Amino acid sequence: MSFVWRRLLGTVPSLIGVVVVTFLLSHALPGDPAAYFAGPAANATSIAQIRAKLGLDRSLPVQFLQYIVDLVHGNLGNSLTTGQPVLTDLIQRLPASIELTFFALAFAVVIAIPMGVWAATRPDSLADHFCRATVSVAAAFPTFFVGLLLVYVFYFLLGVAPEPVGRLNEILYTPPARVTGMYTVDSLISGDWQTFLASLAQLVLPAISLGLFALAPIARITRASMLQALGSDFTRTARAGGLPRSKILVTYAFRNALLPVSNVLGMVFSFLLGSNVLIEQVYGWQGIGAYAVTAVLASDYAAVQGFVLMMAVLYVLLNLLVDLLGTMIDPRVRFES
Repeated sequence: MSFVWRRLLGTVPSLIGVVVVTFLLSHALPGDPAAYFAGPAANATSIAQIRAKLGLDRSLPVQFLQYIVDLVHGNLGNSLTTGQPVLTDLIQRLPASIELTFFALAFAVVIAIPMGVWAATRPDSLADHFCRATVSVAAAFPTFFVGLLLVYVFYFLLGVAPEPVGRLNEILYTPPARVTGMYTVDSLISGDWQTFLASLAQLVLPAISLGLFALAPIARITRASMLQALGSDFTRTARAGGLPRSKILVTYAFRNALLPVSNVLGMVFSFLLGSNVLIEQVYGWQGIGAYAVTAVLASDYAAVQGFVLMMAVLYVLLNLLVDLLGTMIDPRVRFES
């Protein structure tokens, strides 16, 4: 438990820095939120009245102090674009982004880890070069380009993918009763298999588009860790003792390679969660990424600050979870830390 508290206390300075930098950068965005809120037909007087109502006419230090007071009370402010509290918007949209990110990471893991192990067991072979070239090409293309390409091929040309209308085609299907906010999970809970299959079909292309970008770091760290484990003394000793190759590969090499792989999985997940903005735009996904884009375009300070702050907190919690998993995989980490 002391290990957990040390990790949590170590994140406090980072969160304070995130709050300060986010506030300053959001207020440096071009555009006037009061003018956006007032509409195109507004005059200077009405804009000034709205600016005073929103508190934007006060000095920056006063606005920052008010922002800190609101944060202490759990108030992230109200969004100008939706008219709702920012915290409510984020909680409503976060499960959609988590669902997409989870499936994207699952797709990347299923391909990247076996590929990395395969390349490590055959170093400098044709298979090794093929794996390295594959992951390099997968990471070379921007996610939005891959997303558009997949939509063009599988929806427009082949007609095998559903229409990219978001999480579910609500003309044909009714969203499941909200329990977790993730359509695949909620439809399984309610026993609605048609909605489950429909929501799963909507996930395939965006998850592949996002997951291809995560292939490279996972495959490379798996290959490097496996090479180090296969070349270590304990593996050579096990091999000299006549143990089966499969036991050496799984029990000795792969288990010791899991620690760096688990570390990179946590970082990749948090990175994908915050960088799926373009994929959500391409597929009409109603997640926090699309919400953040709308907030930036509208200079919606409260929404931008809330989005960045939530991403920072999630990143901290994910890294804490990775540290805890690391101590379960290798207890020496706790004592070395």
